[in-house]
Amino acid sequence: MAIPSDYDYDWDKEVKEFEATKGGVKGLVDSGITKIPRFFIYPSSDNLTKNPSLCKNGHIQLKIPVIDLQGIESGSGGRRGIVEEIKNAAQDWGFFQIVNHGVPVSILDAILETTRNFHEQPKEARMDLYSSDNRHKVRVFTINGSFQETHVASWRDALACTFIDDTLDPEAIPLICRKEITDYMEYMIKVRETISELLSEALGLSSDYLAQINCVKSEYLTCLYYPPCPEPELALGTINHSDSTFLTMVVQDSSGGLQVLYQNHWVDVPPIPGALVVNIGDLMQLITNDKFKSVEHRVLARPVGSRVSAVCFFFPSSECLLKQYGPIKELLSEKDPPLYKSVSNLEYMAYYQKNVRECTSALPHFKL
Repeated sequence: MAIPSDYDYDWDKEVKEFEATKGGVKGLVDSGITKIPRFFIYPSSDNLTKNPSLCKNGHIQLKIPVIDLQGIESGSGGRRGIVEEIKNAAQDWGFFQIVNHGVPVSILDAILETTRNFHEQPKEARMDLYSSDNRHKVRVFTINGSFQETHVASWRDALACTFIDDTLDPEAIPLICRKEITDYMEYMIKVRETISELLSEALGLSSDYLAQINCVKSEYLTCLYYPPCPEPELALGTINHSDSTFLTMVVQDSSGGLQVLYQNHWVDVPPIPGALVVNIGDLMQLITNDKFKSVEHRVLARPVGSRVSAVCFFFPSSECLLKQYGPIKELLSEKDPPLYKSVSNLEYMAYYQKNVRECTSALPHFKL
């Protein structure tokens, strides 16, 4: 379907009017719209609903790796096998799911339920937190940061909480979801320690290597709500992108819609009860000198029903936000020279937020 053309279209006016409502896409749906604003229309909209993976008729069906963490006790043979699985998944896919990770199903269910409850409150209960300014530690947004006429917005609303050095004043979190978010983050920090060790070992480094360089010591949690879209063939729940941080962990509900780009095919990341989705971020690809891969992914818009997920991005400690991160020296050799220049988290994020909507990743800009 072609994007409509109208010489009288005022992009700036439409965006400002949308932001002024402070209701997000949930507010648009509640208002009964049948046509979506143009800044949500994805340019390749005629390809959005095609089968994402290889056809079943005579072809191999692609599947995201699922890794069972049971048996990771240090020194066990089981741990070596798990490290090898994670190494292969991080190198080949950049995405994998983990089970038996230590987070109770009740905690996962609670963060998903509270995400839905928060976003399905009356608009008035969310408006005071609505802001596109990412300097706010707790905020609600649809459009995040810099947004230009060439950009496309995602058909979803977000509640974002920033935990610097694993810490955020609980009083800053809305009461309706304070306990659930606080409990969930305690477990995210524990799982981070485990995954950090396993990724370090998968690189042939000491298990505490990534912890020692403080690259995953802070968290940015986004509780995402995807309402139904009246024109799902024109939009995306989350636009194609790679993650700008070092590491991401996601819990998703049973709705589906998350897809990863693998060998030029969009592959579904199927919901698995009790599982966490883990993916490598751009800066992890940079410091591993392409040993691990940060890959493009997206969430499809849906015609009926809503989807919720909680996405935890890991980034450096406060002391290391300006630290220059470059390819890890222990991974370099004459045959494997550095592929990237060093960059700080803040510098990378600034470039990413300004340019990612055109290029999906900022990594090429930092290539040597």
